[in-house]
Amino acid sequence: MRDYERLAFLHAPDATLILADRVILRASLRVEAVFGWAPRELEGQSIRALYPGQTDYELIGDRARKAMGAVPVYRDERFMRRKDGQVVWMEGHGTALDRDDPQRLAVWTYRPLETGEAGAGPLTATEKRIARYLVNGFTSKEIALAMGSSPRTVEVHRANMIRKMGVRNSFELVSRLLAAG
Repeated sequence: MRDYERLAFLHAPDATLILADRVILRASLRVEAVFGWAPRELEGQSIRALYPGQTDYELIGDRARKAMGAVPVYRDERFMRRKDGQVVWMEGHGTALDRDDPQRLAVWTYRPLETGEAGAGPLTATEKRIARYLVNGFTSKEIALAMGSSPRTVEVHRANMIRKMGVRNSFELVSRLLAAG
């Protein structure tokens, strides 16, 4: 039976991590396709390596820790960072093996969300697509070129996102997007 359990973990369809105190103990083979890291490169490293910044690492970690103490499986959507530095929108699921101390030992799975797949939230699918470009540092002209639209259309979407997210400018928007998950 142990061989089947090991095979199931290694070949799971989503990137799967076993964490102890937010340090990666084991990583499935799918981690390389999803994050660009070979499993052995991540094992022994802090999960911080997969977050775009320290603030979102702290905020998302705190939110997940609280939720995992209350529910059997926590789910969210958040931006995460690949080895090449690209920031991508991900769906994460986590379960704590000890709900009294959720970070002591936990299992997490991650799956990239493609355009239009993202779940309910304040942003439309197009706005989420634009958000992925924004957090990667693209200008409105570059986003418009990549999306086959006009820079003005991108600016309208950005203005809508600023309004929906309750921020004052694009800098605050990107900060909020990275922290929001």
